[in-house]
Amino acid sequence: MMKHTKFALRFLCLVLALTAAVPSALADTDLPYDTYNYDYWEDIVITPAAYVPGGALSGTDYTYQGNPVGAFKTPQDMFVAEDGTIWVADTGNNRIVVLSADMKQAINIIDGFDMDGERQTFNAPYGVCVSENQQIYIADSNNHRIVVLEMDGSLCKIVENPQSEVLEDGFVFTPLKVSVDYADRIYCIAQKMFEGIMVFEAAGNFTGFFGTINVKISLWEKFWRKLATKEERSKQQLFIPTEFTGIDVDDEGFVYASNVDTDGLQAVRRLNPRGQDVIRKGPSQNLGGDLWGDDTHTYSGPSRIVDVVYRGYGIYSLLDSKRGRVFTYDHEGNLLYIFGGLGTQTGTFNTPVAIEHSGNTLMVLDAYRATILLFNATEYGQLINDAVALRYSGDEEKAVEKWAQVLLLNENDELANSGIGKAYLTAGDNEQAMKYLKRGMNRAYYSVAYKRYRNEMIKDNLQYILSGVLVLIIAVIVVLKIRKNKKHGAKGAEA
Repeated sequence: MMKHTKFALRFLCLVLALTAAVPSALADTDLPYDTYNYDYWEDIVITPAAYVPGGALSGTDYTYQGNPVGAFKTPQDMFVAEDGTIWVADTGNNRIVVLSADMKQAINIIDGFDMDGERQTFNAPYGVCVSENQQIYIADSNNHRIVVLEMDGSLCKIVENPQSEVLEDGFVFTPLKVSVDYADRIYCIAQKMFEGIMVFEAAGNFTGFFGTINVKISLWEKFWRKLATKEERSKQQLFIPTEFTGIDVDDEGFVYASNVDTDGLQAVRRLNPRGQDVIRKGPSQNLGGDLWGDDTHTYSGPSRIVDVVYRGYGIYSLLDSKRGRVFTYDHEGNLLYIFGGLGTQTGTFNTPVAIEHSGNTLMVLDAYRATILLFNATEYGQLINDAVALRYSGDEEKAVEKWAQVLLLNENDELANSGIGKAYLTAGDNEQAMKYLKRGMNRAYYSVAYKRYRNEMIKDNLQYILSGVLVLIIAVIVVLKIRKNKKHGAKGAEA
C-alpha cells in the first residue's frame, strides 16, 4: 500500500507542477493540413500538431566541387545512413546525390562506376541504401541490375539476371527498392513481381521469395474457378498476391514492408527471418492508414501506402500517396498521430514517394516537386515519441511523466490515459489504473486491473467476509434449532 501511495503522490505533484508550467494546447489552425487521430469508436478527433513543416531541400540549393548540383528530376527514393548522410536516388538524372548530415552541402554525386576498364552509367536508378558495412546498394532499374559499390565508388559486385525454377520463363529483373540486413542479405522489390520480396544472399545469388501475401478469395470465387476452363483461369487477375511498395530493416534484422491493401486493413508487415508476419495490430486491428474514405471525395477509398520507415524504439511511419498523409504507430500497433496532405502550400505534397527520418525530423520525398520536405516534431509530438520510447525500454516511471505532459496538451488523448493507467497497474494501484484505463478506452488492460482490484478487495476484507459467513452459518443453525424445538414442543402439547 505504501508503494501505491508514493506513486500517487509523485504523480499528483508532477501534474500540479506541469499545470503551472505548461499552458493548454489546441490544434494548430495555421497548418496547411489537418492533424488528427481516431478514438475508440473510430471517429476522427482533431489533435494538437505532432509535426510541422520545417523547410524543403532541392538540388538547386547545392553545389558540388564548385558546380551547381542542379534540380532533381523525378527522384524516387532516399536513404539516411548511420552517419546521418542523406542519399537521394535522382532517378530522372541517372545519379545518386549525397547530402551531408546537417543538410547544408552536397558531399558526393555518383553517376557511374568503372567495370573492366569501361565507364558504366546508371539508367533510371529507383532505389538506394547503405549497408552496415558501408557499401552502397543501387537499384539500377532500367539496366536491370543491383549495383553494389564501395564508399570510394569502386565496384564491389553486380546482382543481375537471377536464375531459379520458381521464376517464370522470360522474367525480366527490374529492381525498384532495395534494402540490406546485418548479414548483407539483399531484399529487393522488383517490378511486376507479385510473389513477394526477392531475397539474395551476400554473394548475390537469388534464394527465393520473402513475405508473400496471398489474396483471400470467397467461396463463390473458389467454386467458379473449379468450373472455369484453363484458359479462363489464366486470364483471371483477381488472385495475384499483393505487391510490396516499400521496405526497411530494423536493428534486430526484422523487415518492415509496406504493401498495397485494397481493404485498407493492413498495409505494413514486420517479417521475421522466416518471412512470417509478426507485427502487432493493436486494439483497432488496423494498420492500413485512414479508417474511412469519404465516398464523395476525389480521393475516396483506403490509403495507398507507398513506403515505410522504422524509426527506432518500435516506432514506424507509413506514407500515403493517395492523400499525402503520414501515419505513425508504436510497437503495439497503436496509432500515435496523423499529419500531412496534398496541395500546393508549404508542407503539403504532390507526389510523395519515400519517407525517411533523422532523429525526430521526418523527411518526405516528393517526386513531382523534386524536393525533400522536412517536418519537425512539436512539443506534443516529441512527448509522445519520448513516452513510447521509454515504455519500449521498460522505464514506466519516466514514461508516465511524459504521458502526464501529453494530457496537459490534449486531455482526451486515449493513449496517454492508457499509458498512465498501465503505469499505475505496474505500480500495483489497481483502482487508479482502472480510472485512467477507462478514460483510455483500454478494455484489455482495464479487465486486468479490475480483476486485480476485485481480488485485492476480497483479500483485504477476507476476515470480515469469513466472519460474516460464520455469523450467517451460526444464525442459520440457531434458527433451525429454534424451529426444531418449537416443532417438538407443539407435538408434545398435542399429545
